[in-house]
Amino acid sequence: MSIRLNKYISNSGYTSRRKADELVFDKKVTVNGVIVTEPGMQIDPEKDMIEIDHVKISLEQPLIYIMLNKPPKFVSTVKDQFERPSVIDLIGLDQRIYPVGRLDYDSQGLLLLTNDGDITYKLTHPRHNVSKTYIAKIDRIVDETTLQKIRNGVYIDNYRTRPCQVNVVNQSDNFSEIRVSIMEGRNRQIRKMFEKFGYNIVALERIAIGDISIGNLPLGKWRYLTEKEIGYLKNV
Repeated sequence: MSIRLNKYISNSGYTSRRKADELVFDKKVTVNGVIVTEPGMQIDPEKDMIEIDHVKISLEQPLIYIMLNKPPKFVSTVKDQFERPSVIDLIGLDQRIYPVGRLDYDSQGLLLLTNDGDITYKLTHPRHNVSKTYIAKIDRIVDETTLQKIRNGVYIDNYRTRPCQVNVVNQSDNFSEIRVSIMEGRNRQIRKMFEKFGYNIVALERIAIGDISIGNLPLGKWRYLTEKEIGYLKNV
């Protein structure tokens, strides 16, 4: 049975499908010893030999699904060009896994890691409409007019955000806690949505991805997903 080259690479656990595309475009991937430049090339896993930087890859690695409560000041990448600590450092497994999407350097909370390329694609592609829910602590009270504008979608970085759910959790004289659920996840999106109206997010925590919640998992700790959680991810 044939399969797309980029899907084969992601399913092997080597990297995500998007990164697999980049590896192909950078001419680091060979099929039967020949450099390829088309990520969508059809290959036969039983007959073709796939190598990345002269190292053979295969689909023999078991699939792994992990939930991490990411602390601030960790990057959500396998490696960082500035040598900042990575979320991978907190896991400590020998198997190759990678983060599903990103949680920015200053934010904390729920981060999924896996070597299942199909799951990664589902959770990071906007058309699958998987919500990400956050608690944002704002440096002052946010007025209802601003909240409604954010709910309707605002222009940041030359694009309009999709409508989202925004509700006040707690307020006092000098801060607000806002629950925000979005269907997309562009770079620092929630921070930029509030910054557009002059508000500063002093702490941001992701508490759920779809129906999967961080629960009482301690900050900096991780666990394997349950069979029920894995089943949910495969059917979103």
